[in-house]
Amino acid sequence: MEETTTKAQVTSLFDNRVLSRLERMRIVFARRPASRAHGEHLFGRGGSSTEFSDFRDYVPGDDVRFVDWNVFARLNRPYIKLFELEEEMHVALLVDASGSMLFEDKIERAKQLAAAFGVMGLLGVERVSVSAFNGNGMERLPPCTGRASMLKLFTFLERLEGGGEAPLERGIEEFLKRHVGKGVAIILSDFLTFGDIRRGCNLLFSAGLDVQGVQVLGPSELEPDLTADLRLVDSETLTTLDITAAADILAIYQEHREGFARELATLCRQRQGRFAAISAADPLDWVLFDLLRRGGWIE
Repeated sequence: MEETTTKAQVTSLFDNRVLSRLERMRIVFARRPASRAHGEHLFGRGGSSTEFSDFRDYVPGDDVRFVDWNVFARLNRPYIKLFELEEEMHVALLVDASGSMLFEDKIERAKQLAAAFGVMGLLGVERVSVSAFNGNGMERLPPCTGRASMLKLFTFLERLEGGGEAPLERGIEEFLKRHVGKGVAIILSDFLTFGDIRRGCNLLFSAGLDVQGVQVLGPSELEPDLTADLRLVDSETLTTLDITAAADILAIYQEHREGFARELATLCRQRQGRFAAISAADPLDWVLFDLLRRGGWIE
């Protein structure tokens, strides 16, 4: 009798087949420096064309080619050499885990996308961090890099719970109190907030982060089925709204939703970024390897 073995799933967020494809893809940066001492995108373009600038501590996953072994021999600690005009890029993943994201599994799709972007960043030798905003405040995975950090990324996202009132713009401000470095901020949210999203995007861009937004909405938020008088309840504030003449209101709602998506897209484009609006029910493969790839997010 033949024995068959099944490879264990690396993460519950998506299957190994998706992970295998992600490992071969990388995030596209709009403002990537012309020359870098770290990262695989421009491998082999260092040498005499770069000038030494500084050292930084080695972290697990760093390319050992850039370790200064003379310093290591003297201090018995590894340091990475940095060069002028060469800078690590940061992938800052901002995950909205507020109460509204619990509706129709939006938070699950946001966590999957965060994991996908995180894998591509880690294997591109970028510095990846995750900041999630829920009713408990901000939960944070500090910047990490390299394949060795993938399990840490998956564990953080798998354990992340949503709920409570957590204004996205306040979360962005809290994130920026701890962040240092240029790169890209990828916001995964339904963007259903009464706050000033424009200000948050301006703050991110001023900090050296291109602004990319993925709006995740539930199927019934994209195509509501309203056929009678209803009472709507805000999932975060618990405020209510009674509506009648549902058909007329539905047309106004769709006009507002589409206009808001256009506004978000403009905010991102003006800040060197991209924007996509998806349904939580859209197939993950299609979102990652069709929509985002065609949109120039990944390659």
